[in-house]
Amino acid sequence: MAPISRRQFLGSSALAASMLSGLVQAKPQQARPNILFIMADDLGWADLGCYGMRDFATPVLDQLASEGVRLTHAYANSPVCSASRTAIITGRYQYRLRVGLEEPIPDAKSMHGLSPAHPTLPSLLGKSGYRTALLGKWHLGAAPEFGPLKSGYQYFFGNMQGGIDYFTHKAGVGANEPVDLWEGEQLVHEHGYYTDILSQHAEQYVRAQANEAAPFLLSLHYTAPHWPWEGPMDEAVAGTLKKLIHGDGGSLETYGKMVTAMDSGIGKVLQALKETGQADNTIVIFTSDNGGERFSHTWPLSGQKTKLLEGGIRVPAIIRWPAALKPAVSDQICIGMDWLPTLLAAAGVAPDPAFPSDGVNLLPVLKQQEKAIPRTLYWRYKSFQQRAVIDNYLKYLKIGNNEFLFDLRQDPRERANLAAHYPAQFQRLKQQWQQWDATMLPITKEVYSHRVPGQRQADHYAVGLDD
Repeated sequence: MAPISRRQFLGSSALAASMLSGLVQAKPQQARPNILFIMADDLGWADLGCYGMRDFATPVLDQLASEGVRLTHAYANSPVCSASRTAIITGRYQYRLRVGLEEPIPDAKSMHGLSPAHPTLPSLLGKSGYRTALLGKWHLGAAPEFGPLKSGYQYFFGNMQGGIDYFTHKAGVGANEPVDLWEGEQLVHEHGYYTDILSQHAEQYVRAQANEAAPFLLSLHYTAPHWPWEGPMDEAVAGTLKKLIHGDGGSLETYGKMVTAMDSGIGKVLQALKETGQADNTIVIFTSDNGGERFSHTWPLSGQKTKLLEGGIRVPAIIRWPAALKPAVSDQICIGMDWLPTLLAAAGVAPDPAFPSDGVNLLPVLKQQEKAIPRTLYWRYKSFQQRAVIDNYLKYLKIGNNEFLFDLRQDPRERANLAAHYPAQFQRLKQQWQQWDATMLPITKEVYSHRVPGQRQADHYAVGLDD
């Protein structure tokens, strides 16, 4: 299906008029569900009230959790952005693709990107008749070689790179820095706070789809609460930054304002679903691409982004589908690459047999038709020479020269090293990781590895010292 224009995106003039008057009629009954996939950027596991946050309120997402299934053991495929996003969109371990190795896209000049030839969640759904759109962050390769429109999205409005200023919409600072805000493959300008802009576009999209016979996939990928640390009223801050990764900036208060602005915007999108009669048969997913940044709340977990400690890879995950799922809290172990087979199953779409998913279909568990599925999951990360295996709540972790075995159900904070108590289990998981690693692309010396400012080198690192 060819890319759609902004006019087609918003629908016909009659529909636009009915939007303004508040008279949009419900979409005709359809069997296949709509999908609204909402992803935060660097949001910590406990940054929502329903996961333990007490410093600021997230009423919209808390209500979403109460109406859906809240997952307590959901993981990101990687502790950094583009690698994790590679796994989500392809349903496969990101280490199978060059674009998924570490954090290979530090800027727009990078030669790496997601191959347009690789099937993705939007391309598979689009071929089956879904309307597909991405609003927000892409970070899987720059145009013209790569981009959302080349990987299955029919409409794109957002940023290509990893992070942009919330007011200037630039991927850097300075008068000569280009804006990184795109509609399709054309640069555009739009005034306002980026989180609010994305929420407004998402609300418009949901309303415009109300009278369409085809179901939709809307990927709403916020940059919040990724740096730079700017709340909705902090436009003056943008003019003072010397670089976007301002390690001396931000505060817990500002971070809270960034998260609550996102929560409020999501509320408007969900209200549009309700008002247009689409809420019952729309799958709404909310999650984060990886663990939290330095202002995130992760208690009782330790660690943060770039680390394979729980705080760097465990993420909030909520799924609501009133037509099929009952409210529940689930301790099913799951990971980002599970979303593709799960959503394809919900839509009745077959996967591409040439690119089998490494994830699993979670629908039987989410529908409470089956008990929890046993899982064994693997990670590696070049920075600090990290590797990890989780096998049904038992976790092998290696950081530098230090190796650990944790029971995550008894010790989610990863403080009691059981390696000496259970040597057979320790050696089994260590060997399994080595066997798995041999099936993935190697991480060679030239592979770029993202580091957070202020992190210490591997030979000075010990679990817990800087958490």
